[in-house]
Amino acid sequence: MTATLGETQTPTSGETSANPARALVCRGCGAQYPLIAQHACYECFGPLEVAYDQDALSKVTRADIEAGPQNIWRYAALLPAGQDPATRVTLDPGLTPLVAAPHLAAELGITAPLWVKDDSANPTHSFKDRVVSVALTAARGLGFSRFACASTGNLANSVAAHAARAGVPSIVFIPADLEQGKVITTAVYGGDLVAIDGSYDDVNRLCGELVETDEFEDTAFVNVNVRPYYAEGSKTLGYEVAEQLGWRIPEQVVIPMASGELLTKVDKAFSELVEIGLVEAPANGWKVFGAQSAGCNPIATALHNDTDTIVPVKPTGIAKSLNIGDPAAGLYALEAVRRTGGWMEYADDDEIRDAIRLLARTTGVFAETAGGVTVACLRKLVASGRLDPTAETVVYNTGEGLKTIDAVASLVGPTYRVKPSLKAAREAGLLG
Repeated sequence: MTATLGETQTPTSGETSANPARALVCRGCGAQYPLIAQHACYECFGPLEVAYDQDALSKVTRADIEAGPQNIWRYAALLPAGQDPATRVTLDPGLTPLVAAPHLAAELGITAPLWVKDDSANPTHSFKDRVVSVALTAARGLGFSRFACASTGNLANSVAAHAARAGVPSIVFIPADLEQGKVITTAVYGGDLVAIDGSYDDVNRLCGELVETDEFEDTAFVNVNVRPYYAEGSKTLGYEVAEQLGWRIPEQVVIPMASGELLTKVDKAFSELVEIGLVEAPANGWKVFGAQSAGCNPIATALHNDTDTIVPVKPTGIAKSLNIGDPAAGLYALEAVRRTGGWMEYADDDEIRDAIRLLARTTGVFAETAGGVTVACLRKLVASGRLDPTAETVVYNTGEGLKTIDAVASLVGPTYRVKPSLKAAREAGLLG
């Protein structure tokens, strides 16, 4: 596709505001490109991200945002697409609960306010609805007529659902050993679902090759050729937390890492809010902490080894939604964590299972395995002294536990089993 974002997107609504995005910029060498479907720099092969007109962003007010819709599109003036509501490809995700977690804090020895940003409340029950809404809205503006992705599950759910809502064909690619819950919750939307005998990295590599073929010229792969727009959707997780806290940034955040992009974009969101004057930075800034599974921890391992060399791994373990062995944004996650004075930890499968149950028991939030990773790493960060228990902290739960129910199925069940009689209830100890 050769269209530039905006060329095929005709404003139709009186609510439309100008797109603040001005270019795609290489994170490596700084080369600039127009707002097209491109994810890598032709000069150095570095990743591209969206750059904005700062004057346009600075005109956005809290009142503008608060008057917007009750979803991510209240931040449309800070995003690279969707300024005209009529052009949006969306299930209207966002404004998910920010759950106070005093009981979890008490168990972990945290004395400051602790919050769980629960993105399992999104339409397809993960944070991926945010990134997909932005990516596919940009894809529509760029003239694509089919939607696709490489996925470890949650992204597949979201792309298939968004395509169904928009009436656009979809084709999504997944590892063949994905959790059955995520396979079913993708296939049910009726698009093409391709299971690949290989890891996510194999799937992603194939999609990178397919996007260059004539047969897929009409296809927007949300995390390949329109990835710069896709990544920007994650910023809404930073915007929302700041707004829900009364327009302030928490002192500490703990974020699960697969590619590392979510962590970098939450940090970017906080920086943008400060730069355009919507919030003030905490007195001592904010610290960003990353969480990985021990079965796939190349970014955390690099930090622990005090190196910028991220060695790809073959993922193992139950946290399949985080199983990206060759993380595209790993270096940028390292930079964000080091710059803010944070840290990274990783947790093994038993620690993940225990943390899923801990979070559910103390907050009423049933997280998928990625959420278990985050809470398990929170516990380790507190125990090691890396995370300050007296500083306000937000942890991110990015998905719904019903999608990975097998992770804890063997560990939970009925507390009692009794016959339907008062005598049996008394004998079982139910009456004291």
